[in-house]
Amino acid sequence: MKADPHAQLKLLDLQKVDARLDQLRHQRRALPEIARIAELETGRGDVDDRLRDARIVVDDLSAEQRKADADVEQVKARRVRDRERMDSGAITNPKDLERMQHELASLERRVSTLEDAELEIMERLEEAQATHDRLAAQLAETDAQVAELAAVRDTRWAEIDEQISATEAERAPATEGIPEDLMALYERLRAKSGIGAAELRARQCGGCNITIDAAELGQIRKAPADEVVRCEECQRILVRTSESGL
Repeated sequence: MKADPHAQLKLLDLQKVDARLDQLRHQRRALPEIARIAELETGRGDVDDRLRDARIVVDDLSAEQRKADADVEQVKARRVRDRERMDSGAITNPKDLERMQHELASLERRVSTLEDAELEIMERLEEAQATHDRLAAQLAETDAQVAELAAVRDTRWAEIDEQISATEAERAPATEGIPEDLMALYERLRAKSGIGAAELRARQCGGCNITIDAAELGQIRKAPADEVVRCEECQRILVRTSESGL
């Protein structure tokens, strides 16, 4: 392939612009805030699942406590009614009085049993509520951290995007005067490794940083100035300059 030496030199300017764009885009993708947000969101999913389970436990125990409260109140109400009947003197039959006294004793035992069960449920509910509140606080803290990191990330993205836009504006002028076939070769090579053209400097390829051997260097030295030279090692376009050491 033939190309004006000046057009070949322009490839080095273009390569610098493209390298800067690649660097900025990589920087945009690799912000530490992105990895940290992903890590927090992964952990958040686990906490959210545990919080949902804790909420179910709290709801179930709350319903169980309401039922236990109702059972206790129902038995207590019956105990009050029986006592009032006895105290009123309405029951005069000794056998009926004995039977009611036995029933009151039974109700007392029933109330005690129900209150013990009620207390146990209350303790379980208190523990479950504490677990729920702890997980809810942990989730809120995670959300606050994510929001803070996202704000930093968005700010840095905006700064980088501004630099990308400014650098992209430099690319069109850098491509002016480069023939289509040379540009196509450059783009194809750059797509493989990020570098399409490199300076031959001090007998070394700027793409793979390998020193050109004497035989290859001799061939390059003999090649016409408009010949597009390629590195035998990495196949990138080698641009000759006054610093090439030829």
